[in-house]
Amino acid sequence: MKILAYSVRPYETDAIKNWSELHGVQVDVFDGELTAENAKHAEGYDGVSVQQVADIKDEAIYTTLKGFGINQISSRTAGVDMFDLDIATKNGIKVTNVPRYSPNAIAEFSITLGLMLLRQVPKALNKATIERDFRWHPGIIGREVRSLTVGVVGTGFIGFTAAQLWKGFGAKVIAYDMYPKTGVEDVLTYCDTPADLFKQADIVTLHLPLTAESKHIVNAESLKLMKKDAILINTGRGGLVDTEALIAALENGEIAAAGLDVLDDEMAYMNKIVDEDVIAKAHLSKLEKMENVISTYHLAFFTTTAVGNMVEISFDNIRNEILGEGVVNYCN
Repeated sequence: MKILAYSVRPYETDAIKNWSELHGVQVDVFDGELTAENAKHAEGYDGVSVQQVADIKDEAIYTTLKGFGINQISSRTAGVDMFDLDIATKNGIKVTNVPRYSPNAIAEFSITLGLMLLRQVPKALNKATIERDFRWHPGIIGREVRSLTVGVVGTGFIGFTAAQLWKGFGAKVIAYDMYPKTGVEDVLTYCDTPADLFKQADIVTLHLPLTAESKHIVNAESLKLMKKDAILINTGRGGLVDTEALIAALENGEIAAAGLDVLDDEMAYMNKIVDEDVIAKAHLSKLEKMENVISTYHLAFFTTTAVGNMVEISFDNIRNEILGEGVVNYCN
């Protein structure tokens, strides 16, 4: 059995080596992403694994892999919005993912962003490091979690973990999900609509996959529903938020702050070293100048535990498919 892993990052190599040795399976790595041009490198392999945000929607990718006898693409991610699942199905290619990899990784990061903004850490650091002003200003006074309502949008593995963590801090937790969980009344209370949640929450934290229904769930209209002192956290997908509308809302004081680990145009610079002119064209150029914004670069997933989970489960998906041992992580 031979597996080709595309877009392998240096931080994945140890986990890949460990899995390969444990299962006695040859795993070769390719630094580039899976594209129509790079699909040719999969010839002679039994399966491929990918980790990328860039689109995998060119039909030539699927026809090329199918021609090599490859029936599966295994993503080392939870999200699969980069694929065209209809085209994959049409060409007899199964797409699998890693639906649950250390939900604490992203949930904890979302909490981190929220706590930093509640305590005005970006503003305080700017005053201290840039202005050398160490006074206790009204503008940097914080709020305590136990006095707040946190609205969790999306209560899958990650969202529910975030809800539990916020509850542990003493917050009142409300939530919205198209498919509500049962038996979770001790942690959260569901709202009937996103609008209901936006109106009540002091912190809105997004934990949804990006779909046609969820795209721009936070937009100019929904931002106007939020409290003037509300904080928005997004560690899900950049496309969940209309970033232009968010920037306008922040500039106009419609909401207080935002913690953004993902942006809709992040592909221009994510996991790269780029020139300043690249940033100048991105939403980040405005956001990083705002004292009430923390904008990180898709870091929420990035823990040793999560990376190990993603590699192991992705390769297990391939091995189990080839050996006929059963795969539960099909996406199409």
